Amino acid sequence: MHVAAQDSLVYCSEGSPESFNPQRTLSGTARSATAGTIYNRLVEFEETSTRLVPSLAESWSISEDRKVYTFQLREGVKFHQTKYFSPTRNFNADDVLFSFNRQLVKNHPYHLVGGGVYQYFQGMGMNTLIQSVEKLDDYKVKITLNKPEAPFLANLAMPFMSILSAEYAEKLTQENNKDQIDSLPVGTGPFVFSRYLKGSTIRYKANKNYFEGQSEIANLIFSITPDASVRFQKMKKGECQIAVYPSPADLKSIQAHKDMRLVEQDGLNIGYLAMNTEKAPFNNVLVRRAIAHALDKNSYINAIYLDNAIPAINPYPPVMWSYNENVTTYEHNIEKARKLLAEAGFPNGFSTTLWTLPVNRPYNPNGRKMGEMMQQDLAKIGIKAELVSYDWATYLDKVKRGEHEIVQMGWTGDNGDPDNFLYTLFSCDSVDRGSNNSRYCKGDFDQLITLARQESDMSKREKMYSDALSIFANDVPVIPIAHAKVYRAVSKKVEGDVMNAFEMDIFYNLYMRN
Repeated sequence: MHVAAQDSLVYCSEGSPESFNPQRTLSGTARSATAGTIYNRLVEFEETSTRLVPSLAESWSISEDRKVYTFQLREGVKFHQTKYFSPTRNFNADDVLFSFNRQLVKNHPYHLVGGGVYQYFQGMGMNTLIQSVEKLDDYKVKITLNKPEAPFLANLAMPFMSILSAEYAEKLTQENNKDQIDSLPVGTGPFVFSRYLKGSTIRYKANKNYFEGQSEIANLIFSITPDASVRFQKMKKGECQIAVYPSPADLKSIQAHKDMRLVEQDGLNIGYLAMNTEKAPFNNVLVRRAIAHALDKNSYINAIYLDNAIPAINPYPPVMWSYNENVTTYEHNIEKARKLLAEAGFPNGFSTTLWTLPVNRPYNPNGRKMGEMMQQDLAKIGIKAELVSYDWATYLDKVKRGEHEIVQMGWTGDNGDPDNFLYTLFSCDSVDRGSNNSRYCKGDFDQLITLARQESDMSKREKMYSDALSIFANDVPVIPIAHAKVYRAVSKKVEGDVMNAFEMDIFYNLYMRN
């Protein structure tokens, strides 16, 4: 069937999603391919802000002790009709219980499907926070927490709390085909999954029964294009209407192009170099400080980001509340670095491996080039670093298992709360879950970030995070490199806001004009 061009939108993405279930993914790549397209959550962030709005829950109430949340669910919401599933009922409380308990309850029939690891859910401590999820009636759900937690409601709006179909799960159980739930998805969202060719394309169709009304985009196509310059070429030929993470070298050309506009946003992100603190010699703080002094961040920002980023000193950007600019910093100083390395017992340096990002990320547009520059900087203090990389899914999996020594990684915030950076990436709890790339676990730091999430007084929370950042900077388990601006190349035919506040691409409100 030939579809009129204005009904189809082709999105040039940079990589393949690890899975089509956002409960099981961490990457921004997967977020845009699943959470913003196929699924909804009980509450959502307003499209261009961090304000929470009702979605699958119409309203909610919170008990006085802030431990019991009761949600009134929206009625009349339909799950997707696909080639592989025809729903016989609307969304209800059973779907909320299935989606949350799959991640929470160890003996849940779906908990171990796909390996039983829910990095986000577990990394944010949801598994110890939520006491129970109960159905009060078909359209009322009660969530009881073990203790109050300030960011809980905002966390429910994050991709990993997306709602899946319990009826679909039941059908797959009967067919002895449970794994399919993560690869052939069924949600309530604005787009219905159609098909996926790994490394090539993902196709979606507009959900005709979407509870907020059908999208103007009848066909959404992800064209998976890892190379930024190839994405730009495709934009020029009109082969795609949105391209992610353009190369910094192409930004001026995009701005000057008669058929394109450049969408720019200050990134809620951090690009960093993580040292595996469980492995020698990176378990020695003097070695980590030496490496911090050896790296010339400003040269990376100049050569790789072409100055479209700012040097980082905290593990989250200055736009976040509780940012602390008075922490220990490590200026580029080779002499100081050599001295610290000698003090640590490595006067002649040592050999190691440095893993470089295989795909463009919002926080690092060129991992390989940055790796080569880091390699040269480390060589000046006697550290011989061999550069290593893998395809994106393998890279993420190996890092999760702690197989690396030094690795380039980064993060984009999901809910506007410092907890989303500090607890998810650096808590003791998140070491086991695999989201703590430095495997850093420090008692006093961990205690502060754990207490901060239970505190509702903002000024007290701010003080706790500020103190935690001071400890973190002294220990330097990761070297914060840069906070990058985030860009999209967008065809002038596309109307509407592309990115949300958390750099997730949202297609529902977009439309095309001739």
